[in-house]
Amino acid sequence: MKTVTSADGTTIAYEQSGNGPAAILVGGAMNDRHSAAELADMLASTMTAVTYDRRGRGDSGDTKPYAVKREVEDLGALINEFGDASVYGVSSGANLAFEAAAAGYPVRKLAMVEPMYRLSDAPPLAPDYQEHIIELTDAGDMDEVVKYFMTEGMKLPPQAFQGLQHSPMWPGIKAIAHTIMYDVIIMGDGALPADRRAKVTVPALVVNSKASSPWMHHTVEEAAKALSHGEHRVLDGDFHHVPPPVLGPVLAEFFA
Repeated sequence: MKTVTSADGTTIAYEQSGNGPAAILVGGAMNDRHSAAELADMLASTMTAVTYDRRGRGDSGDTKPYAVKREVEDLGALINEFGDASVYGVSSGANLAFEAAAAGYPVRKLAMVEPMYRLSDAPPLAPDYQEHIIELTDAGDMDEVVKYFMTEGMKLPPQAFQGLQHSPMWPGIKAIAHTIMYDVIIMGDGALPADRRAKVTVPALVVNSKASSPWMHHTVEEAAKALSHGEHRVLDGDFHHVPPPVLGPVLAEFFA
């Protein structure tokens, strides 16, 4: 494990493997630096693969108050540590990767799997969705935070939460559940960021899984069209997830 210091003084923990140009992997909600370990191992054969704990997770710090700008600066500090880097993000991590490229950090190539934007055909969220997540988090009710995020935010059935709650992954997920609030804040109103997309001029690959909802397919397709050098790919996978054996070769080719 290594660390960098973000602009506000927060320590950000990361790991790297392999040699060559850097590729930084940005996790989504309920992910830490270990979540992308399998994907990092695959990429490390041709490049330096970097995974990190987003603020509030694992061995990274969590300077208050939270702001999306600070999370973008965390990623920017990592990019600058390597001089430049390709950046891959999944879900809300894809939104962060986009924001880092839009902010002018030296991103060579940008890859995003199902960024958390929501177009008009997406199922509507509760009007107080973000506020309720924040209230549950402030109350320390992490079980309800995860349940509400999965059922209201991701529109998954209650059985999905119950299965997660009884899985070996639950203690680790519950330990970082307070950061789900950050992911919800990153998503904002879900609109494609029209004011910043013109600033992203690097090659961009935007991916969705065949098994995801039709509205997610539409969102990914439109996100790719909105970028000047965007490419849309549909890959085999599960709901909101493309497994490393499928995604790894595609990323390796794109980042080469």
